[in-house]
Amino acid sequence: MDSMKAGVAALRAGLTRHRLQTIVIGLVVLVSATASVLGLALAADSSAPFDDAFRAQHGADVALAVDAARASGPHLAATGRRPGVTAVAGPFAEVTTTPRTGGPGGCPRPTRAHPCLGPTALRPMTLAGRASPGGPVDDITLESGHWPTRPGQIALSSADVYPDGSLPPGVTLGTRLTVPGAAGPVRLVVTGIATSVTGSADGWVAPAQIGRLLPPGKPGRQPPGRVQMLYRFADAGTAAAIRADVAAVAAALPPGAVAGTQSYLAVRAQEASGIAPIAPFVIAFGVIGMVMSALIVVNVVSGSVVAGYHRIGVLKSIGFTPGQVIAAYAGQALAPAVAGTLGGLVLGHLLAAALLGRAARAYQVAALGVPVWVDVAVPAAICALAGVAALVPAARAGRLSAVQAITAGRAPGAGRGFAAHRLLARLPLPRPVTLGLAIPFARPARAALTLVAVLVGATAVTLAAGLSGSLSRVVSGLSLTRTEQVQVQVPPGGSGEFVAGPGAGAPGHGGRPGHVSVTAALRTQPGTLHAVAEADTQVTVAGLAGQIPVTAFRGGSAWTGYPLISGHWYRGPGQADVPTGFLAATGLAVGDTVTITYGGRPVPVRIVGQVFDSENGGLAMITGWPTLATAGRPPAVTQYDVGLRPGTSAAAYAQALGARIGPAYFVRVNNTTRGLPVVDGLLAVLTLGLAAVAGLGVLNTALLHTRERVHDLGIFRAVGMTPRQTLAMVVCSVTGIGLAAGVIAVPAGIALQRFLVPAMAAAAGTGLPASFVDVYGGGELAGLACAGLVIAAAGALLPAGWAARSRPATALRTE
Repeated sequence: MDSMKAGVAALRAGLTRHRLQTIVIGLVVLVSATASVLGLALAADSSAPFDDAFRAQHGADVALAVDAARASGPHLAATGRRPGVTAVAGPFAEVTTTPRTGGPGGCPRPTRAHPCLGPTALRPMTLAGRASPGGPVDDITLESGHWPTRPGQIALSSADVYPDGSLPPGVTLGTRLTVPGAAGPVRLVVTGIATSVTGSADGWVAPAQIGRLLPPGKPGRQPPGRVQMLYRFADAGTAAAIRADVAAVAAALPPGAVAGTQSYLAVRAQEASGIAPIAPFVIAFGVIGMVMSALIVVNVVSGSVVAGYHRIGVLKSIGFTPGQVIAAYAGQALAPAVAGTLGGLVLGHLLAAALLGRAARAYQVAALGVPVWVDVAVPAAICALAGVAALVPAARAGRLSAVQAITAGRAPGAGRGFAAHRLLARLPLPRPVTLGLAIPFARPARAALTLVAVLVGATAVTLAAGLSGSLSRVVSGLSLTRTEQVQVQVPPGGSGEFVAGPGAGAPGHGGRPGHVSVTAALRTQPGTLHAVAEADTQVTVAGLAGQIPVTAFRGGSAWTGYPLISGHWYRGPGQADVPTGFLAATGLAVGDTVTITYGGRPVPVRIVGQVFDSENGGLAMITGWPTLATAGRPPAVTQYDVGLRPGTSAAAYAQALGARIGPAYFVRVNNTTRGLPVVDGLLAVLTLGLAAVAGLGVLNTALLHTRERVHDLGIFRAVGMTPRQTLAMVVCSVTGIGLAAGVIAVPAGIALQRFLVPAMAAAAGTGLPASFVDVYGGGELAGLACAGLVIAAAGALLPAGWAARSRPATALRTE
């Protein structure tokens, strides 16, 4: 019992005597635990967010659109009894329409951040009539507001509101929308924002509301419209199984009743294609951050143990056994480590809540959280790591005699660093600077540990800069935000012409109202640099099941900015560019010819370029309008893409163009940054955390150097060294290490970035243009080379300030 009390007393005394060292260990472990929680949580949640949300929300394996005129209630009920059907929901009446927002009362609470833009057409939406969000299939998650319970209310899908700015600013709870209906415009108030994991609809209204939203029919006869049926099956893991399931359900319905199908596999592929180029960067940096944190914990804790040799020797000289010495000093390192781990868990949860919430919104899934196993694994791993780092050197000290331990813990052995002092003294530098530069040579092992700590931190900074640059180009390449700043969506059945108002008539009309094409309006709109019509349709490709989306441009389109991996942009009819996924699925290469079927006619197309595009999992094609026109059925324009002149405000341009062409068209600013804030936030948090840990490692080293040489500092101060010179000497003791670490870290970080970015892109099933990897500029590299110097200098400022403020007499009396 007495020995236990003595050990506890020794532990308490050690913690009290070396408060700053205890704080350093606690902060290092806190930052490391925080980084570990963030990295593991986002890695776990981003690996399969769709699958997790799909299970939680009982997502629909298949959503069927059924023609209500051909299938009655008994027919629909019979589908739920087909073999293999495990759950069914519906029928839910649905309609596709184009709501408008803005205008009188459309924006009840305008703000500077969300102003009212006037009457604006939204993109076409599928609205379904559901009495409640719950059910055996597609259990919709209500994120805010309440579910529409009576006519005049609507809940919008969060996928249409948040991720990419699909709706104009100001659309939120309380916004009034105007929807065309059979008996005239219908006004709906947005009462809720909800999430459907399988995207079964873009909005939901009360069942009694749907009838008023149907398009006008013949006099005295209202068209029955479509209904939506949602199914879950016993076997739905492959496309073949889904086709068999759909065939079984369709067999219970009259011929021609199935108007369309949507498989959850297609939705999952689309979600994966959106996050695949982003999630690997998140996972990779999270794992690297944890590894770096672990190495820094080992370095800092080991250094703190080595610094305690002198005290261990004193304890042994007064009767402590080797076991008591090891337990006392290991506990001195473990106590702040445990406290730091618990604090890191709390801080990690707080930061993860914000980041994962934004990730869930970006991935269009339900809420993401920190898995329980992360809360168990992180404390166990970090405490074990800190314990090993403390026990190994403490065990060695425990085997030493009291005299050996005291000798090992005092100043460096005679002669260490003297050659460096004499060599550096010859340099034309102030003497305090050369004294500081020579200090690390007296403790080469400690200097090596500090070098590793700063090197890891500076490498993390270099890597983060490269990953952030690559990620920015990936997102820009996917969304074309830098080239297509504004997009004009044409309503279904639109002719691409509008009736111009007074003063806005087409040339030749003398300013009177007349029919003007959108192309002409774009050409004359101030600020337009490029404009091209786009048609989005689908074709059948020889060797591929189903249809793939095709984007056909009418006019010059090379400026649209699709990043090229190889080959060139199409230059004429019969040529096309395709993503990496298309080449992988068909086994073709750039230069080969593939036959597509459009409008029932075969069209040979030569692949002339490989582009970076994730649409439909890379199964897509980009070509010119004449390529499809050769089939005898030119596609309808669905969108106009607009590039602006430098200095033109995209928001102001969109507002002016929208006011000119009228509310029938949806004019939007192309500001898609899906996933970017999430990853940028994680990169910033982890990078700053690792840089802080490296700085704490430097602080620990500078503190040890200062304490060891406190007697020398007293002599220097006594013979006339000023506080400023003392400060310079202590800071210079680590600047050489910081500069060397920074110079080494730049090529190390670049090499790591050049390895990770292509490897992660390959894992995502896509190639990358060389410009997505070569993101470092000359000025940026010069700044990154100074990262190690900045980290080292910042870490040494606190001990340097203490040394500069100490009085000579106090320093001479201090051990």
